[in-house]
This record gives sequence, C-alpha cells and structure tokens, in this order.
Amino acid sequence: MMTDFFFKLRQASIPVTLTEFLTLLEALNQRVTTHSIEEFYYLARAALVKDERHYDRFDQVFGSHFKGLATQFDQVIGAEVPLEWLHKLAELTLSDEDKQLIESLGGWEKLMETFAQRMAEQEGRHQGGNKWIGTAGTSPFGAYGYNPEGIRIGQDGSRHRRAVKVWDRREFRNLDDTVELGTRNIKVALRRLRRFAREGAAEELDIDDTIRSTARNAGYLELKMVPERHNAIKVLLFLDVGGSMDDHVRVCEELFSAARNEFKNLEYFYFHNMVYEGLWKDNRRRYTEKTETLAALRTFSSDYKLILVGDATMSPYEVTYPGGSVEHFNPEAGDVWMTRLLAAYPHAIWLNPQPQNRWSYVPSIQMVRELMNDRMYPLTLEGLEQGIRALQRTR
Repeated sequence: MMTDFFFKLRQASIPVTLTEFLTLLEALNQRVTTHSIEEFYYLARAALVKDERHYDRFDQVFGSHFKGLATQFDQVIGAEVPLEWLHKLAELTLSDEDKQLIESLGGWEKLMETFAQRMAEQEGRHQGGNKWIGTAGTSPFGAYGYNPEGIRIGQDGSRHRRAVKVWDRREFRNLDDTVELGTRNIKVALRRLRRFAREGAAEELDIDDTIRSTARNAGYLELKMVPERHNAIKVLLFLDVGGSMDDHVRVCEELFSAARNEFKNLEYFYFHNMVYEGLWKDNRRRYTEKTETLAALRTFSSDYKLILVGDATMSPYEVTYPGGSVEHFNPEAGDVWMTRLLAAYPHAIWLNPQPQNRWSYVPSIQMVRELMNDRMYPLTLEGLEQGIRALQRTR
C-alpha cells in the first residue's frame, strides 16, 4: 500500500524522493503517530511534501489512496458519534411554493437587531420553528433550514446560498497554479495582452548583430548578446475563493495557471465575495497573514492591469453596507473599496464565471457591474478576448 502511494505521488508530479519516502517509513516504524488517520496524514505531508504549492495535489492523492482507511482506524480505537451529528438531527426540505411564503425580516439593520435580541433571550437549543436560533426551521438564525435572508450558524457549507452573515470560521483552499489546461485557448487569449521589452542582463545571442559585426571585423567572430525578450505587461490578479465560487474552481485554476505562465510581472491575491480592507496570498493562513488592501495599492503602481475574478453572487449588503461582509465586520462598504481600486488602477476588468444569461437575475452582479462601469465579462473564451481588448484601450 505504501509503495503504491509513493508512485501515485510521483505520477501526480509531486517531487517525492526515495530518501523522503524511507524517512516516512522509519517514522512509522518508530511509532511517531498513534492510530489516527489525521496524525498519519500530517506526518506523511511533512515528510514527503517540500513546497506548499503541492499540498492540494497531495490531499487529492492521499484521499483517493487511503479512502476507507479512517473506518479501519475507528474499528481499532473505538468510534464515537460526533456531537454535531446529534445536533443536526434533521434538515428542512421545502418546495418552491413553501419558500415563497417565508418572509424575510426586512433589511440589514432589522436582521442584526433581531439577532442580538434573540441571542440575549434564548436559553436552550431549538429545532424547527420560525423564531429561535436552531436547526431545520424557517427562522433567519441557525442551520439546515431555509430563510430568504438569514445568519448561518453551525452548518457545514452552504445549501441555499441565501445567508447574509456566516457565524463560522470557514476554510478555503488555494488554486493550483500547475493545472494542465484541457485547451490552449485561455493562454492564446492572454497572449494578446503583451508589450515586449528587452531588459536585464545580456544573455541571449543576437544572431543578426553577430553576423554584421563579424563581417565588419574581416571574418573574425564577434558575438553580440542582448537581454532576453519578455512580456513587460504588469498584471494584478484578484481571485474570489470559497462559497459559491467552489462551483467554478476548475475554470479559475485554468485561468490562474495560464496567467502564471504568460506574465512575468504577475502579482495575485485572494478575496471573498468583495474586496475589503484585507487580502491574502495563502488561504490556509488568511486569518493570520493578511495584506492590507491600502498597502497593496501603495506597493503596486498604476501601470498594473487589474483583473478581478469572481461570480459577484452575494448579499447586496456586502456591496453597500459597512459590516455587510458575510464573514466579518467590515468598517467600510464594498463599493467604497471598489471605488478606491478603480481610481488606483484605471485599466481594470471583472471576469465572471457565472453564465451571462443569469446576471440580470442577481442584484449583486448588477451592482458590481455598475461599479465596474460595465467592464464585467463572462469567463469564457469570447469574454476573455473582450476583456483583454478593454485592458488594452487607453482611458
């Protein structure tokens, strides 16, 4: 089993060496871990993976190869029923007609005011119903139920994507920048955004100049070198991750991978739903290693081309209200930050992976599109080409 695991990691282009594999086997022989699949996972990752960029591929191989192993571990050490299984108990299933009969509280201020009041008054757990914080009901507060505007508490992932605020710490994964593209179309489209220049050390042979110089030198060879020719365009890439963007991971990874290959001067950051006061480079450390958005604006000059990638599908409060972010209390509204971004980077576009025929049905998409002065394009080949042309135009 372990030998097959080693070869599967190599097939996934993770540079695992035989020495590292033997180190893992020695650690297992010395019983560094207990009978825990989680401890074994972290031990294997620490021993075999040298670069964090390979974590996602390692997780995929590990999950596929050791599928079902957790059950075997449980049989050895004895399984306990997780407390959250008992808390959940049921999920509310409603028809479309039932959902239309459930009314929201009527706005951001009323929702937050009522939530604070219920927190102060509630004394125990509730299931079902339409008032208290609980599960499987139509209250705006809780989990595994339904309400057109609510605060999600204690639920593993989104179901209806209607939450205005999420009262849980959520983990997102980084996009893999080494994804092999199924098509070269994205790379071809990105290549149209080019401004070639020769800068740096002279490391490339200039054949034409070498021939001319040698001829002028009576046949004695005189080599002429020039700096390597490269794309001098500077690109700032902001990528929305998590939530509804989980449906679009594949196409975003293809875009990210193509951009990393095409642009030498590429800087990227992650955000969730809207750009607020903080950005991050690593989703595993987004709570501890954030970059202030203002610091990014000061660091990267206005000649950068800004490309935002996101489905812009969120509560309208996230765009227009301080504190409207689904995950934290943002002192300033999302539209304030978008105005700052567009003032700093006049050459900017928004690429939206949502099908364009759905845009008119989502209020937040219309709001973001208006902020972008209609420079929102679908994340398709045609939309990408339109966006590249927009970036090339001088404002």
